Amino acid sequence: MAGGPAVNSGNDSGYTHLIDPRRKWYNNRRLIALNGWIVLLLITSSTNGYDGSMMNGLQSLPQWRDYFHSPSGGKLGLLNAIQNIGSLAAYPFSPYLSDGIGRKYTVMLGALIMCIATVIQTASQSVGMFIGARFLIGFGLTFAAGAAPMLVTEISYPSYRAPLTSAYNSLWYSGAIVAAWTTYGTFKIPSTWSWRIPSALQALPSVAQVFLVLFAPESPRWLLSKGKDDRALKTLAYYHADGNVNDPLVQYEYHEIKNAIEFDRTVAANVGWKALVSTPGNRKRMRIILALAFFSQWSGNGLVSYYLNRVFDAIGITDPTIQLLINGILQIWNLIWALLASFLVDRIGRRILFLTSAVGMLIFFVMQTVCSAQFAIHGSDAAAHAVIAFIFLFYASYDIAFSPLIVSYTVEILPFALRAKGFTVFNFAISLSLIFNQYVNPVALDAIQWKYYIVYCCWLAFELVFLYLFIIETKNRSLEETAALFDGEEATQHIQAEKAGAPEVRYDEHEKDTSDSSLENVSKD
Repeated sequence: MAGGPAVNSGNDSGYTHLIDPRRKWYNNRRLIALNGWIVLLLITSSTNGYDGSMMNGLQSLPQWRDYFHSPSGGKLGLLNAIQNIGSLAAYPFSPYLSDGIGRKYTVMLGALIMCIATVIQTASQSVGMFIGARFLIGFGLTFAAGAAPMLVTEISYPSYRAPLTSAYNSLWYSGAIVAAWTTYGTFKIPSTWSWRIPSALQALPSVAQVFLVLFAPESPRWLLSKGKDDRALKTLAYYHADGNVNDPLVQYEYHEIKNAIEFDRTVAANVGWKALVSTPGNRKRMRIILALAFFSQWSGNGLVSYYLNRVFDAIGITDPTIQLLINGILQIWNLIWALLASFLVDRIGRRILFLTSAVGMLIFFVMQTVCSAQFAIHGSDAAAHAVIAFIFLFYASYDIAFSPLIVSYTVEILPFALRAKGFTVFNFAISLSLIFNQYVNPVALDAIQWKYYIVYCCWLAFELVFLYLFIIETKNRSLEETAALFDGEEATQHIQAEKAGAPEVRYDEHEKDTSDSSLENVSKD
């Protein structure tokens, strides 16, 4: 195997000089509107984060444990894993819905299913009813979480695409924060409402999407793939150039997307699931995507994400109030680091962030393991406190890359024709890794306690080597230009041909805005 790839950063990206420097997210009403729609899509990730943190909190609530007769072992593992089992059941349908009915309709369908499931979860009268509701939540989440990040990356203004797409997975922690502090706040309620209220609040992001998402713009790439060229051009113009269909950036984006989709259809023949591994470039993509999916859940973070109370019990912190308080503070800490990294992806680059993250995780998880062993052997309070500190430092390292980049990097390295299917494979791999974690972690912690951490120490060392060897830098490139990094000379020549035919117009500081008021309804069908 060769060493880490050295790739041009792409600072001479073909569209960079076409971006109007006067058009910023804070001073242009159509960019503000576009980013508002993107926020509506980003909160899909909050639903997922809410679930993990809520289950952590519920396990610390005596009212929940008593109502469901203190589930443990396999039953506890099933309660946590069933959402991902539901996700697995939906994966065969998700890419066909995203490519068939469109991104935003798929998001709405997933949100509607999650609303229904959350009502059932809140009204649960038995552990079986609770498990069934969580299965439905996972089923609906697959549709919404499969389509939302693709729509974000396909409608974003070029300057903000990478940070906004990276913010998608980072906002997992926004849901986790709400869940952590909700369970902390309802802890004192002496009834089943102590866990029913957190269950009900899980529906809030989905309710907002059900009522609003159909008014959002559809993906221009999807529209072009369905032959709706006029709508695609108008959508790009309305949000990226104040309605000017002749804007050089809009013309460049339109022709680049159109040519890339045609290239995928006729030259690369990227159709069907087999295409994911039919070429060297696609095999390279899938190797990276599958690795990132498993790394994102098998880096030791699964212990804290779903079994934080077990980790705390092992170091003598058994007070539910303290456990819930630390969980709430940890989620705020995570959100800060993840969002900070999201807005640095185009400044620092993906490769540096991934490698820095892997080194930090390895160092701090080893230290967490050492301190856990010290407490188990000597009962040292100082060692217990150090474990908490290293958990926070470990998560800061994790959040530098694995919170913001695993979704954005995956969708940007996949060509349009394979984006829905490749992203489904990515999510499928995450669900498999989560199910394994949620079943194995509680059993392993009961059986060998802190010694189980050593397994993750070895795995983190492997992750670092893999990331060094295979992660390719993609910063400051358009979605279509990224193909040249994976598909070789043929794709590079195709990109160069696109650039040669694209308008080479730079913005005049005094250029007059030519908005087209007829485009006001481009977001509607």
